[in-house]
Amino acid sequence: MSDSNKTYFTNPSTFILLGIPGLEWAHVWISIPFCAMYIITILGNLTILFIVKTEPSLHEPMYYFLCMLAITDLVLSTSTLPTILRNFWFNFREINFNACLTQLYFIHSFSVIESGIFVAMAFDRYVAICDPLRHSTILNNTVVAKIGLAVVLRGAILALPYPFLARHWPYCRTNIIPYTHCEHMDVVKLACADIRVSSYYGLFVLICRIGLDVLFIAVSYIQILRAIFRLPTKDARLKTFGTCTSHLCVILAFYIPTLFASLTPRFGLHIPLHIYTLFANIYLLVPPMLNPIIYGVRTKQIWDRLLQLVTLKGT
Repeated sequence: MSDSNKTYFTNPSTFILLGIPGLEWAHVWISIPFCAMYIITILGNLTILFIVKTEPSLHEPMYYFLCMLAITDLVLSTSTLPTILRNFWFNFREINFNACLTQLYFIHSFSVIESGIFVAMAFDRYVAICDPLRHSTILNNTVVAKIGLAVVLRGAILALPYPFLARHWPYCRTNIIPYTHCEHMDVVKLACADIRVSSYYGLFVLICRIGLDVLFIAVSYIQILRAIFRLPTKDARLKTFGTCTSHLCVILAFYIPTLFASLTPRFGLHIPLHIYTLFANIYLLVPPMLNPIIYGVRTKQIWDRLLQLVTLKGT
């Protein structure tokens, strides 16, 4: 086919999101658990923010980072779920080109921010367990604010090239995205150009977001485990390790689906599209829902404060 038969349009006016190809008949049914997860995400994270704000005893680095995590989860889920539910409920599949680029920017920037928060929380646990006498000195409010600013700036800067690269490519194949929302690789794959720059940069961000962050978290927890095993009694070891289990559960729930969703399209693993799409949505839907539940149940101070609020409203 000659180039004259191709129609190049650098900026298509809209993209068409197919949702979950092959499961169009089940979109309404799939939307029920998706909507339930979104509601739990909103209520759970707002509850965490309210409890930490109103309880002075929780004004500590661990809970400041937890509030940052709650805000990040709210933004991350809100940037995707309304688009998905609009598609599933009303069959409204069109998304403006600029809105699509904005959505993918928010998804990737806040994913990087969330990963950075996990690193900060691991560092907080390391200092609290390995050097408890200096915890308040090392992680004072000024240091926590600087760490939070650095985490946000890293996410905002690393994700910034994504929409600019996507806007740069000419599009001539199709404007149909076989996915539930706009992701970087799903968009640039529609370009009729050599997109290796986008692919390599995405791999670089993936290494920064997962490779380096997981390495820092692993080093922190190796030191934490060494400190735990040096404790004199079994009860002390179990109690100290219990303070870290909630963080470890949240980390696993975030990074495992993220790795699957990020590596599958790059290495061409032969997985049915509807299975990949469903599983790839997990890292955007499940961790924001689980984070407040896990921290609310596993963190005694938050759980006690929540029970107090419920009891007061019930009397």
